[in-house]
Amino acid sequence: MCAAAAVTSLPQCGTRRISARPWFSSIPIRCISSSNANPAVDVDIDVDSARTTGADSSSTSASGGRSSSSFFPKKNQTLELVCESLGFKGIGICKAADTGFVLMCDRALPGERFIGRVSRKKSSYAEVKKLKTIVPHDHMVEAPCQYASYCGGCKTQNLSYEAQIKYKEQQVHDLIVHVGKFDHRDSKFADVIKPIVPCQEQYHYRNKMEFSFGTDKWVPDVKEKNEQGFALGLHAPGFFDKVLDVDKCLLQSEAANKVLAIMQENWRDPNLSLSPYNVHTHFGFLKHLMIRTGRNISNGFPELMVNFVTSSYKPELLEPLVEKITTIPEVVSVMNNVNTSVGNTSVGEQEYTLYGKSAITEMLRGLSFQISANSFFQTNTKQADVLYEIIEECAGLRGDGSEIVLDLFCGTGTIGLTLARRAGHVYGYEVVPEAILDARRNAELNNIHNATFIQGDLNKINDSFGKEFPRPDIIISDPTRPGMHMKLIKYLLKVRAPRLVYVSCNPATCARDLDYLCHGVSEQGLSGCYHLKSITPVDMFPHTPHIECVCLLELA
Repeated sequence: MCAAAAVTSLPQCGTRRISARPWFSSIPIRCISSSNANPAVDVDIDVDSARTTGADSSSTSASGGRSSSSFFPKKNQTLELVCESLGFKGIGICKAADTGFVLMCDRALPGERFIGRVSRKKSSYAEVKKLKTIVPHDHMVEAPCQYASYCGGCKTQNLSYEAQIKYKEQQVHDLIVHVGKFDHRDSKFADVIKPIVPCQEQYHYRNKMEFSFGTDKWVPDVKEKNEQGFALGLHAPGFFDKVLDVDKCLLQSEAANKVLAIMQENWRDPNLSLSPYNVHTHFGFLKHLMIRTGRNISNGFPELMVNFVTSSYKPELLEPLVEKITTIPEVVSVMNNVNTSVGNTSVGEQEYTLYGKSAITEMLRGLSFQISANSFFQTNTKQADVLYEIIEECAGLRGDGSEIVLDLFCGTGTIGLTLARRAGHVYGYEVVPEAILDARRNAELNNIHNATFIQGDLNKINDSFGKEFPRPDIIISDPTRPGMHMKLIKYLLKVRAPRLVYVSCNPATCARDLDYLCHGVSEQGLSGCYHLKSITPVDMFPHTPHIECVCLLELA
C-alpha cells in the first residue's frame, strides 16, 4: 500500500513551470487547518478542511462578543463576519471567534468585513447571505465588467488576479491534505505540489459562450425581483427562469461580442415575431444562443459559429437575424439546433445548417480539430495548449512507438491524439456517442492511424473491461466533476499501469480518488499501489472558482 510518507522525488514533469512565488510575501494567507479532518465528508462542501479548533463561544457577532459554552447560529440570525479565505467553489469561509464554527458566504472575499444573515443551518456549518460590506476585502481591484457583481460566472473579478491564483493553489493544497490524506509534514510534500500555472490571458479567453432567451428579465438592483420584459443573457444565480440581460461578456472574443450586440439590437423587433421560450408555460421559440470561436487552420484567422437553439424548426423566422449576423466577416457558420423537449438543454434532436459550413476548426498542440455545434472542446484554447503540454510531460512517452496509452473519458480525443504521435497505440473511451464520432473524425483529419476510440460507460464497466486491448503502459484519466466510479478505481488498482496521469476539473473529487489509488479503500478490501509524484494546478478560467489539476502517479 502506498503511504503518504512514501512520497518520493520529483520527476521531470513540469519542471520548467514557475519555480518561485514572488507574490506570496505580499499576499497574506489565512491558512485553514484541521486536526480532525474527516475524509468521508461531502467533498463539495469540505467543511473539515475549513474548520479550526478552539474554545467555545457564543455571540451575535461571529467575530467577537460575549462568550459562553458554544456558538450555534440560528436561521435568519444577523452576524458581523470577516472572511478568512476562499473555500472550494470560491465560497468565502468565515469562522466564529474562539469556536472555529464555520460560516460560508457566497461572494465574500478574504479580508472583507460584512453583515450577513444565516440562510441555512447544518450541524457543522452554516450558510450566510451577505447583506452589507463594512470593510472591503484585501487586494481589491475595480472589476471591468458591469455585470461582475450580479453574474454567476466571474465571482472574483474584483479580486486581484495574483490573489485569485494564490487562493486557488491553497485550496488544492488543503484538499490534498484533508481529503486525500497526504501528510503535509513530510519533507518531500512541498515538492509534490507544484506552483499553480497562471493563465496569461485573463479576459477574452473563452471559445464558447451560451446565452439564454427569457421571458423574465432579472434586475438585481430591484431587490432581486424580475421586471416585465424579454431578456437575452445569462441565468441569474439561483434562478432557472430569470435571465440577466447582457450586452457583452468580457470572457468571449471581441467578434463574438459583435454577434451578441447585433442580436440585442434586433431580436426584440416586433416585426420579426420572435418570442423567447417560457420555461413555465413551455411556449415560445428562442431558447439559447451559442457562440463558438475557432481558428481557420489555413490562415490562422478567427472564425465563428453561431448556433440558435429553438423549440421548433422555423428557419424563415431566423432568416432576418442570420442576414444581420453574417455581415460580420468572422461568422462562417450559422446552425439551428431544434430541441422540442421541455428541458433547458442546448443540445437539439435535429440540427440544421442555416449558413456556411457545419463545423469550425481549431489548432491544439499542432493538430487540427473540427468543432461542431455540440462538440466538447476545451473552452480555453490557449491555456489548453499549456495544460496538454504538462500532460505530455507527465506521460513521459519514450517516443519509440512501443507504448500503449489508455485514454479514459477521452471526449473528442484531443489528449489521446496529441499523445499518439509518440505512442504505439492509443485506446480512448467515452460515453457520449457524438464525441466518439468527433474523435474518429479528428484522427482522420490529422492522418493518425494508431488511435482507436470506443463508446462505453466507464461507470458501468465489469470484470471483462480491458480484455479488448493490451495492458496499458500509461493511463490518462480525465473524468467529469464527480470523479471516478469505484468500479473504475478497482480496475486501475488491478491493471497496475506503470504510470497514471489524472487530469481533474474538480480538486475535491480528485483528492478523494488520489486517496483511493495511493492509500487503498479498506471497506472495499482494496490496497493502494501508487505514489503521488506531482500535482500541478492550472488556472484555466480566471475570475471563476474552477481549478484544473494534472496529477502524476507511478507504481510503488
